[in-house]
Amino acid sequence: MPLDLLLALSGVLAGAFGALLGLGGGILIVPILTLGFGLPLTTAVGTSLVCVIATSTGAAAFNVRAGRADVRLAISLGTGTVVGAITGGVIAGFLPERVLAGLFAALLIYTAYTMGRGLRRSAAGAADLEENPASPNGPGAPAYRRHRLPLAITGSVLAGNVSGLLGVGGGIVTVPLIHLVMGAPVRIAITTSNVMIGITAAAGAYAYLFRGDVDPRIAAPVVLGVVVGAAIGAAVSRRLRITWLAGLFVVVVLYVAVQMGLRAFGVT
Repeated sequence: MPLDLLLALSGVLAGAFGALLGLGGGILIVPILTLGFGLPLTTAVGTSLVCVIATSTGAAAFNVRAGRADVRLAISLGTGTVVGAITGGVIAGFLPERVLAGLFAALLIYTAYTMGRGLRRSAAGAADLEENPASPNGPGAPAYRRHRLPLAITGSVLAGNVSGLLGVGGGIVTVPLIHLVMGAPVRIAITTSNVMIGITAAAGAYAYLFRGDVDPRIAAPVVLGVVVGAAIGAAVSRRLRITWLAGLFVVVVLYVAVQMGLRAFGVT
């Protein structure tokens, strides 16, 4: 099978998954390019950030038009993620690849744990009906929008830093942050994260573009696939049970954590 087609199909898978779970697809793009295609980790991260922008654009436009995403909350947290993404992108150029892989694995394990714990407390579907993310600020605004907001803004800087370092769009941190820290329903956390990650990834991508870590020959077919996959994921997300989405999140994150951990220790 031609390399371009394989890259495009990988992009479809990553884009659909990223749109479903608010991760931007980077959580799959980075391991696919490093473990599957043998690219250096910094090149995979830089390419992933470009793809994450495309993922977010496709999914976020759909969710905003449908009134599923909390745009006001995304703007509140977005400043922190942009600052963190720029910082992370610069730092990544100075870290050994095995250190980056180890950081990736550690973050994924922690995130899988927190989301798995949150599954036991989540009321599947019911909370989504009680909150309207499109409500303006004021007496009728969702309660989660102001809940622990200073802590959430601080956490958003970490999310941006993770995005810039590891090319995952920051959604792997912002989804648990909005859901577990602020108390928003999982589905709203996912759709709001999709709005944020494109801006975050764009900020982090500048550092990689400047260093020449983005290969257009690799990025182009993956981006095309990601755009298609993101549209598919956003369209079908409403038909899936939220517990299935969160459970899928945990399973895939743990699998990727093992693979990146092996890479950190030089096993793969």
